[in-house]
Amino acid sequence: MYSFSSHVRYSECDEHAQLGIVALMNYLQDTNTFQTESLGLGLDHMARHHFAWLLAAWQIEIDRLPHFCDPITVNTWCYEMKRTYSLRNYTMCGPDGVPFVRADAIWFTFGLDEGRPIRIPESEMVYLSEVPRLDMPPTQRKLKAEGPYREGAPIAVNEQHLDTNRHVNNAQYVLMALQSLDEEVMPHRICVQYRRQALLGDVLVPRIHTEEGGWTVELVDGREHAAGTDDTFAIIRLEA
Repeated sequence: MYSFSSHVRYSECDEHAQLGIVALMNYLQDTNTFQTESLGLGLDHMARHHFAWLLAAWQIEIDRLPHFCDPITVNTWCYEMKRTYSLRNYTMCGPDGVPFVRADAIWFTFGLDEGRPIRIPESEMVYLSEVPRLDMPPTQRKLKAEGPYREGAPIAVNEQHLDTNRHVNNAQYVLMALQSLDEEVMPHRICVQYRRQALLGDVLVPRIHTEEGGWTVELVDGREHAAGTDDTFAIIRLEA
């Protein structure tokens, strides 16, 4: 298990002085990058060996959110690896050790030369932990967006959406989905399937499906594509 501690910063808070959703997701992702760097397997190592870890799916359960200046500890551990996939858990806890947030994620290794998923390099097996999986429902690799929907305003990808891979950061898709709703929402569960990588200059159109207990937002390509092309970047399910 890898852990790091912090305090909720003012710049990470929403208008209610509690940790914002994007900041929350960034904390979870940061545990990955901090762990890789601590083991000498970080960004430079992956660049030398021409691969990257990419996120396929999230499941995030939010019991409550910490507030400004609250002390927090974020934990992550890899409980299983399968050929190209790594399965990870996360918790964000207060000083009492009780989780504010629990999460499960499916990551995969992507070969930069091959342009496709590749078998996990032997060097990455060091992440495997004996800590058992959290008691959470299985994370779905594929989400469905079905039935009637309304379209939200198109979103043009700009520099502030991008990460070091020059793709839209994983948390930004969730922010886009939340901002496409007609009301302020604090979800208790967030499920995400990432389908395609959005790049600078892409235009994403939200398709909002209102369902019992929440919403499913499909972020699709706003440009004309050839018939049969997958035009979905990500599907986000928000449960109230």
